[in-house]
Amino acid sequence: QVQLVESGGGLVQPGGSLRLSCAASGFTLEDYAIGWFRQAPGKEREGVSCISSGDGATYYADSVKGRFTISRDNAKSTVYLHMNSLKPEDTAVYYCAAGSDPIIPTMALLPWEYDYWGQGTQVTVSS
Repeated sequence: QVQLVESGGGLVQPGGSLRLSCAASGFTLEDYAIGWFRQAPGKEREGVSCISSGDGATYYADSVKGRFTISRDNAKSTVYLHMNSLKPEDTAVYYCAAGSDPIIPTMALLPWEYDYWGQGTQVTVSS
């Protein structure tokens, strides 16, 4: 069955970096769009980044553009989210998700476009 497992979260100081991993199993990674989402306490889940199936086009929320980079290693069936220049407002539980339908760019960061979700990993940015 489809399974997504996030890892790499933790506590980091403002300005620091983290790399999140999303290990996928039960499907061929390059056939699915993979998105990263986050949810802070009391807030709605928001899309952070997406890498599309096939050509691997990438999409970013304005709040993370220039600081976060998404990448995909098909051989390891893993998607990464490289996070630099972290801010306290980046604190949240981060989830990866897989979507089987082709991504429409304007909808790439909408959670209802995705079929499968991981359990999440906590990222805390604090001094």
